Formats: sequence, C-alpha cells, structure tokens
Amino acid sequence: MTIKVAIACDHGGVELKAYLKENLQEPAIEWLDLGTDTTESVDYPDYGYKLADAVASGQAEYGIAICGSGIGISIACNRNDKVRAAVCTNTTMAELTRIDNNANIVCLGARLTGDLLAKNIVETFLTTKFEFGGRHERRVNKLSN
Repeated sequence: MTIKVAIACDHGGVELKAYLKENLQEPAIEWLDLGTDTTESVDYPDYGYKLADAVASGQAEYGIAICGSGIGISIACNRNDKVRAAVCTNTTMAELTRIDNNANIVCLGARLTGDLLAKNIVETFLTTKFEFGGRHERRVNKLSN
C-alpha cells in the first residue's frame, strides 16, 4: 500500500529532505515535494503553511516538515486548525504523537537530528496508528474545535 506524503523544508533542511526521500523504504511513499530545493535563505513559515494546507486539504495523508530546529516550522504548520504537527527528536515521541495525538505532520530539526535517526523517526511516525475511541479521541477532537 502506498501513502501520499507531503514534505517541505526551509534552507536548513534541504539535505535532510533529500536523504529522507531517497532512503525511506517502508511504507511505500508517493511524494508531494513542496520545496525548498535550495540552500539560499528562505522563510520557514512559507513552507510550513504550504505543507499544512496540503495535508489539511487531503492532497497528502501525512506531512514531514523540516527546519533547523523543527520548532519554527511546527508553529507555522499548527496555525492550520486541521493540522496536528509535532516536533519529534526520537522514535518514542513519534510513536506517542501518533497513538495519543493523531498527529498528521512530523517536524524535524535538521541541525539537531542525524539522518539515520530522522529516517527512523519518520518510519515510526508513518507506520504507527492512532488509537481511536476513548480518551485519546475525545482529547484530539477538542483540538479541532
């Protein structure tokens, strides 16, 4: 089964974005690359907004957002009320944000996270399912109101 994943970054995340697109094998991914492709300075909010819009509109099931720390682009993504973007620095965070928060965008800090760890975080994020029903679903629904 192939899933559609949008990916976007600022100038600080170009190399990590390229690495992830080339090296992620599971699950099978159809990429929607929203840029940037240059190391020339750009503004992370522009790319966070584009990514959030793509996920919120259903153009992609999930998103991967990358900037230097992952924090700035996560703030931009979370301006969209249909998005739950989470900065993850390890696989446990990636697993829990899917299980507990039904996050639909994972945010990475290219200056803080190595390539292999980032790959493992994204694989965990994309293969972990949300636990529908009960307290988690009730809480997630409150985030969208």
